[in-house]
Amino acid sequence: MPDEPAALAAFGYELGLLKRIRRTGWWHAGVRDPESVAEHSLRTAQIAALLAAEEGANPERAAFLALWHDTQETRTGDIPHTATKYMSKPEPRDITADQTAALPDTSRDLVRAAVDEYESRQTPEARCAKDADKLEMLLQAVEYQDVGVRRVAGWIDSAQKGLTTETAKRVAEVAISLSPLAWRDR
Repeated sequence: MPDEPAALAAFGYELGLLKRIRRTGWWHAGVRDPESVAEHSLRTAQIAALLAAEEGANPERAAFLALWHDTQETRTGDIPHTATKYMSKPEPRDITADQTAALPDTSRDLVRAAVDEYESRQTPEARCAKDADKLEMLLQAVEYQDVGVRRVAGWIDSAQKGLTTETAKRVAEVAISLSPLAWRDR
């Protein structure tokens, strides 16, 4: 169909917004130029693959789920935790349905299934992807702390409490005590 390439291109442009949308919660911690949603999503996908490999799950699937976990923010922006008291969190599946409505059936179904699996947390890959989301936030908080941002303890604590896989829990414990620059010594 002639509209299918246009729909794919339009969705590609929409996904490009994630490179410009900042993770707004970090402004509350005093970060002047926080990471973008796209930057967060990339490392989340990479970590998801590693967690899945260690947990005996499918690394490629976990990474794929993590790639789609925040794509709805092209429509909502990054809603900080402090806003949840004043508004209800939009349903990611509904946003994804709107975002993908014009896509070809195969692409639409692929994206919707990934978001549904991630949100349901019923598969080991989805649990690894969610833990990767939390673990990425924890690593980012430690990195910001290392450059002088002081109000990150809440992010670290929240991320650590939300972890479910044993691998992610162990990584978090080490990450909190390890300098972000220690990777160079490994």
